[in-house]
Amino acid sequence: MIEALKSDFIVNKVGGRFKLCTLIQRRLVQLMEGARPLVPRDGRSDLELVIEEILQDKITLDFDGSAFEVTQYV
Repeated sequence: MIEALKSDFIVNKVGGRFKLCTLIQRRLVQLMEGARPLVPRDGRSDLELVIEEILQDKITLDFDGSAFEVTQYV
């Protein structure tokens, strides 16, 4: 299991478990569809990349009133 998911730090950083799950799922879909990772892969899985992107504040989850969108910061 990814160590970052064992603590509440990442949950609080994103704003809750639902938002964290949504952000992870949306970003995983982007990566599977060919989006470039915002952190070096270094042999890590897509899930590990997403967690690292969250921890480094490279992505966030924005709610525009009708849907959640992943915002990327380069």
